[in-house]
Amino acid sequence: MKNQQDPIVVQGAMGVETQYIIDRMTEVREEPFGPFRCVRGLFEGHALVVCETQWGMANASALAALAIARYRPQAIISQGTAGAHDASLAVYDIVLGVRTANSSAWQSHYRAAGAGVDYRGLKQLGVFAWDKGRKEFTQEVYHEGNPALLDAARRAAALYKHGRVVEGTITTCDSWNCEVDRITFLHEFYGSLAEEMEGDAVAQVCQSFDVPFLDVRIISNSILLNQDPWDLGTGPVCQEYVLSLLRAYWQDVR
Repeated sequence: MKNQQDPIVVQGAMGVETQYIIDRMTEVREEPFGPFRCVRGLFEGHALVVCETQWGMANASALAALAIARYRPQAIISQGTAGAHDASLAVYDIVLGVRTANSSAWQSHYRAAGAGVDYRGLKQLGVFAWDKGRKEFTQEVYHEGNPALLDAARRAAALYKHGRVVEGTITTCDSWNCEVDRITFLHEFYGSLAEEMEGDAVAQVCQSFDVPFLDVRIISNSILLNQDPWDLGTGPVCQEYVLSLLRAYWQDVR
C-alpha cells in the first residue's frame, strides 16, 4: 500500500508539457537529477513531483527509475503530446492509455538477400518487466494502465471542453512516423490510437517496481488529417486535464 503522503510523479518531455503544472504548484523546490529537471511541491495541498524527461524512451525510463528510488511515489503519470494513429481523432482529443506498447519491439521474418523489405512482415516481441506473481522477468507486448488512475481520468473527462476523451492503446518508440501507410499499419498491428516517445518505457519500469502507472496523451498532430502541423498549444491543455485527473484521484485516496 502506497503512503498517501508520498508524492505522485508527473512526467513530460519538454517545458511545454510540464511548466503549466509547475506554475500552479506551491512550496516549489528544484531537485534536479544531473541534467534532468525535477520540481517538487504541493498542488492544492497534495505532494507532487514534476519531471522533465526530454524526448525518448531511455531518458524517460531512467528518470522514472530514479524518481521511484528518491520519492517512493504513489503513482507515475506520463503525459504530453502525441501523434494520431486513428483518423477519427482530432487535435486536442485526449487518449487514455488503457494499455501501452513498444512499437519498436518486433522481429522481422526472414527474407533472403535481394528480396526487399516488408515492413508488415513482423512478429510482436514486447519487452521484459518483472512479474511479481511469477517472480521472474516476463516478456510482454502490452502494459496495462492502473485501474484507479483510469477511473479518476474517466471522471475528469466530464470536465474536458477542448475535444473528446477516448480510451485505448498508446504506442511508444524512438521514431517519428510520417508515412500514412506506416501509421495505418501500426494502427492495425497494435490497435494503437496514438504514438509518442516515452510512455511504454515508463510503464515497463513501473511494473518492475510495482508503481501504479497511467499514460495520458493529447493529440497535437495528425499526419492522417493535415500533414502534421504540430500544435504546441495542446501541451498546457493536457496538463490542465491531468490536474483534473489528480483532483479526482486524491478524492478517492483520502
